[in-house]
Amino acid sequence: MNPYPTLRDLLNAYKSGDISFSEAEQEIHGFQIEALGEIARIDTGRMMRCGMPEVVLGEGKDPDHLIEIILTLVRKTGKCIATRVSEDVSADIQKVAADEGFSCVYHSAARALVASRIPSPSLHGGVVGIITAGTSDIRVAEEARIIAEEMGCQVISAYDVGAAGIHRLFPALKLMQSADVYIVAAGREGTLPSVVAGLVSRPVIGVPVSTGYGYMGKGEAALGSMLQSCSVIAVVNIDAGFTAGAFAAQIARGAENGND
Repeated sequence: MNPYPTLRDLLNAYKSGDISFSEAEQEIHGFQIEALGEIARIDTGRMMRCGMPEVVLGEGKDPDHLIEIILTLVRKTGKCIATRVSEDVSADIQKVAADEGFSCVYHSAARALVASRIPSPSLHGGVVGIITAGTSDIRVAEEARIIAEEMGCQVISAYDVGAAGIHRLFPALKLMQSADVYIVAAGREGTLPSVVAGLVSRPVIGVPVSTGYGYMGKGEAALGSMLQSCSVIAVVNIDAGFTAGAFAAQIARGAENGND
């Protein structure tokens, strides 16, 4: 059975006799909340209910609390993804992972960590294209990439192809002709998602990035520009790489299921 079973997968497995009633019952307990004292209430059934993993925001958490949350999720669900994790904290988590006997990979560009004791999900066929306007936008794009891949998508990426040198965009789009959905990350004036949406026939998700300075800096101008786009795009919050990656993966999965 899929290492990330949805509730539908679980019921089909029971119906076909691949798992017993008691095994199904045990899996359904994943809908329960795991309490860590007064620190956290961990949702261990999100993947089963929603088709996406529980992702922990590392930023602002006490390192010891973060480690305990990650350990609990890996023990209960087999995997934990943590975002906005510093290199120092990731090193501590990797030591704990080695002691516990599970893998722990830190992606420095995204400041994201994937701790796991189960195989990576198999590709379901959905394809996500990720584009950034500039090199400064890569950190957010990489967060989106990791989430989309952990949800079973193939990801094709092209970075630093912004509107200031629009000729750079066309070779990138040519590479992504198979994409079911596009994520476009841009800071400053945030033009690129609107441009891309005017050139492709698939959904485009705009991600404003907190680059830029002065009046309406830190992603505010980019957010406003995307919200006012005359092209048809969806827009997530500033620097919301996780949200963009998860939303794109849901779209890509739906597109692939529609092709079955």
